[in-house]
Amino acid sequence: MLPISDVPADAADLLDCLIVGGGPAGLAAAIYLARFHLSVLVADSGESRADLIPLTRNLAGFPDGIAGSELLGRIREQGRRYGVRHWAGNVVSLQGGFGRFVAQAREGIFQARTVLMTTGVFNRRPNMPANVHAEALSRGLLRYCPICDGYEVTDSAVAVIGTSEHGTNEAEFLRSYTADVTLIAPTGDHELDASQRSRLENGAIQAVNGPCLDFELMQDGIVIATPTGRRLFATIYAALGSDVRSEIAAAMDAEVSSDGCLIVDKHQRTSVAGLYAAGDVVRGLDQLSYAMGQGAAAAVAIRNDLARSTPLRR
Repeated sequence: MLPISDVPADAADLLDCLIVGGGPAGLAAAIYLARFHLSVLVADSGESRADLIPLTRNLAGFPDGIAGSELLGRIREQGRRYGVRHWAGNVVSLQGGFGRFVAQAREGIFQARTVLMTTGVFNRRPNMPANVHAEALSRGLLRYCPICDGYEVTDSAVAVIGTSEHGTNEAEFLRSYTADVTLIAPTGDHELDASQRSRLENGAIQAVNGPCLDFELMQDGIVIATPTGRRLFATIYAALGSDVRSEIAAAMDAEVSSDGCLIVDKHQRTSVAGLYAAGDVVRGLDQLSYAMGQGAAAAVAIRNDLARSTPLRR
């Protein structure tokens, strides 16, 4: 058994399940799997989007809200109590199939009978310095998910950085929380067709051409400078899209959607036997509770599929 502090270094252990990704979906699945008396290890690159959430008030059971980092820490500790092991690092490739997968890391390998991909997605960020981005995010001046926290910006001045269909959709969504929504193009002139412009006009949403020249954090908000001037907003939403982290599974010929999401059945099985996926890497609602539910469903399927191939307890 690999101690938590060790790197893989050609690990001889054959795990029942290797979970690639340490976000809510993977950690929830790990708890289920460990309580099924299965050996499970979570390979965590430390890049979960949940870790960037300053405070979520949408998660049931936390009426005062909880920071994403605290939530992940609690779930990790819960898993450790049942024997879940965690390794901090990146899996770079995957080979094999049901019964024996070989996961290559820079430091060595892991071997597992099944693999659960919970690698998530990466948000495309506005063009702002890393330190400004970090502070804006921590103060709620920059946000990425209006489903998560649109309630918190009710009746505030909100800027949406984006354009075309995605930007229009997000601006319209936020319009149900506040009458003061401005859609700002991230780089230059807006890429809006007649229908999108009509929708913005019907919602009294102002469209401002970019680029965003500067961001200044203020005590009461964030100022965006564009070629037409500067304006103070209570918060910014980035509607620039995201990149799905499905490359490892796709390289095994797992079926993916046109936007790169892994396609799964109702039990979270991909098209590759023994390879499962849950969370934001699968098309669906990018929410903590949804991801954890998918993780639970995947864990049950993994347990049942393993049980059909060999007895689980001797």
